[in-house]
Amino acid sequence: MERVPTEAVESTEAVEGVHLSMLAGGEQMNVQHFFIEPGATVPEHSHHHEQAGLITQGTLTFLVDGEEIDVGEGDSYSIPGDEPHAAENRGDVPVKGVDIFSPPRENPDWQE
Repeated sequence: MERVPTEAVESTEAVEGVHLSMLAGGEQMNVQHFFIEPGATVPEHSHHHEQAGLITQGTLTFLVDGEEIDVGEGDSYSIPGDEPHAAENRGDVPVKGVDIFSPPRENPDWQE
């Protein structure tokens, strides 16, 4: 078993206003915490990983195939691998949540 204490995790600003923290993980998946400031955008990207998540604060607007999908506090979502997607925090409060990636995902490509 792996335990990852909160105080041992460093946050990385992947793009302006989008903060990611790598949490526990295994051979088949990993968990990442995100904090997205009001007005911040996760640019469109895709990855081979399946992605499932849960919003714990705020509302995140996903942009998928020209459709806007609002995911609010308490809502969960899943994104198939290789599906292009983007996300925006259009609200006045930070969006917080967790993502699970399978297979495990390291730093996103769009960070560079």
